[in-house]
Amino acid sequence: MAKKIRKNEDLQSLIRELKKTSLDNKVKIWKRIAEDLEKPTRNKRVVNVYKLSQYSKKDDVIVVPGKVLGSGDIDHSIQVAALSFSSQAIDKINEKGKVITLRELIKTNPKGKNIKIIG
Repeated sequence: MAKKIRKNEDLQSLIRELKKTSLDNKVKIWKRIAEDLEKPTRNKRVVNVYKLSQYSKKDDVIVVPGKVLGSGDIDHSIQVAALSFSSQAIDKINEKGKVITLRELIKTNPKGKNIKIIG
């Protein structure tokens, strides 16, 4: 039970950070992602690796406001940030591209330039 409470606190902290970044930089994308993350767990997005490959181009930066699963393959390099990843998805994405956390993406790209939301 304590782990679930901690996970919820981390999620709430991330949502606050996204909203603050949105206000500070006058960028709507972070607010949109925060609103998606506020939805109930059963309504969060689940995206497979093959969908990332299908809807992205080489060197795209992708955000999935939910979980990335490992079904399928990816054939080009992309950078993916999501709330969570399956271990298979991490392995497949890291073969061609890079998996990062949403917090890392906020720090490296606070203006939200050239980011695609998939899911």
